[in-house]
Amino acid sequence: MFADRVIISVKAGDGGNGCCSFHREKYVPKGGPDGGDGGNGGDVYLEAVANEQNLAALIYRTSFQAKNGPGGKGSNLHGRNAEAVVVPVPAGTVVTDAETGEFLADLDTLGSRVLVAHGGRGGRGNARFVSSVNRVPRRWEPGAPGEAKRLQLELKTIADAGLVGFPNAGKSTLLAAISSAHPRIAPYPFTTLHPMVGVVEYDDFSRVTVADIPGLIEGAHANVGLGHSFLRHIERTKVLVYVLDTAGVDGRDPLDDLRQLRAELELYQPGLSKRPAIIVANKVDLPAAAEHLAALRDALASEYLPLVEIAAGCGELGDFKMQLRRAVEAAKNARF
Repeated sequence: MFADRVIISVKAGDGGNGCCSFHREKYVPKGGPDGGDGGNGGDVYLEAVANEQNLAALIYRTSFQAKNGPGGKGSNLHGRNAEAVVVPVPAGTVVTDAETGEFLADLDTLGSRVLVAHGGRGGRGNARFVSSVNRVPRRWEPGAPGEAKRLQLELKTIADAGLVGFPNAGKSTLLAAISSAHPRIAPYPFTTLHPMVGVVEYDDFSRVTVADIPGLIEGAHANVGLGHSFLRHIERTKVLVYVLDTAGVDGRDPLDDLRQLRAELELYQPGLSKRPAIIVANKVDLPAAAEHLAALRDALASEYLPLVEIAAGCGELGDFKMQLRRAVEAAKNARF
């Protein structure tokens, strides 16, 4: 199961109560107050970890609660602070308050951690209230309650490049050809139902991560179909790879597809379509591809974008991997 949006409840621990106590010992008259403080309640954190790929684990466990702080005791014994609860999430998780919509954190790097619920402070014992005018205080404080929140977690896939295209353009076939990923491949639209990330390895041991984004359709920017569920996974990619069905197997014109894809990206997030890009003309081994390919070359002649001709189904990738590496390295050194 793949899940990229969940709502969870978190509750930090309450602080322990302070103690009201007086020292009693033989031969020690008027021993005085010795009530200890309560311990602090446990905090709740979210942490981005490497072994979580999506939010599916949080569908079955949606509530997390830290322990309360122990109360203070006599003989000036203070309660220890309760341990924190750490909820593991995949890198790329955006955290917002489900009640108010307030943005809380973006865990976009491995190891990043955010405090989402603060534990309650422990109450003071009566030994804290001794003064020159009050030698026998009977005052003590209760522990403060811990924070409780409902959080919306939304995963935005982190990858160097994103494969963008209409259904059945051959994105999954391309990902399988350049990496060790095993996406589902079939000759019908919407075979890919959720993003899948593959790693492209080079001879010098460098790597490029590539995300296979499920096929977009016209109106995706307005959330037609599962538009927003797909488009938000493109936001973090440094390079866009437009995969076009040059043969027009489904009766589509690849040049029109490119225009519509750019329009959908721009309508979803202004500036998104302006990111560094590679145009991949797929299925060039089919007879109908020649005419469409010529039209693509003419239309892109003034844009200075790499146009790579491939036949992913046959394993013919041309210099795509090298073009991909160059584009990603250039994007990492630039700001967009």
